[in-house]
Amino acid sequence: MTVGGHFRWPEQFNVLGEELQPCSTDPLTGFFRTGYCAAGPDGAAQHLVCIEATDEFLAYSSSVGNDLSTPMPAFAFAGLKAGDRWCLVAMRWQQAHEAGMAPRVYLRATNQVVLDLIPLETLRAYARDLN
Repeated sequence: MTVGGHFRWPEQFNVLGEELQPCSTDPLTGFFRTGYCAAGPDGAAQHLVCIEATDEFLAYSSSVGNDLSTPMPAFAFAGLKAGDRWCLVAMRWQQAHEAGMAPRVYLRATNQVVLDLIPLETLRAYARDLN
């Protein structure tokens, strides 16, 4: 299935049990660079939590060896800045949560596969897209 010029798998659902929504196309995110936090047809991709980056989170992430701020032109990656939405590896989000540094999340764009690692109640506490 093609949505907005990007391929995505129709069987992907968010943590609310709804159809998975896009996380970001600018910057283009997701393991498959489709804009979606998709697990893929075999469920192997782990970039599943749609976050909103903050300066504090980016500094923390860099301090634990996951520098998301520095541009990497070889990978067509401009680097993240505060306010950017990004599909983060689920275990990295959990690590940040345990350290008290987790960024806010967009539940409608976060893949339900993360529920095997992170309880929905925990994610809801960081939700950016629920009233």
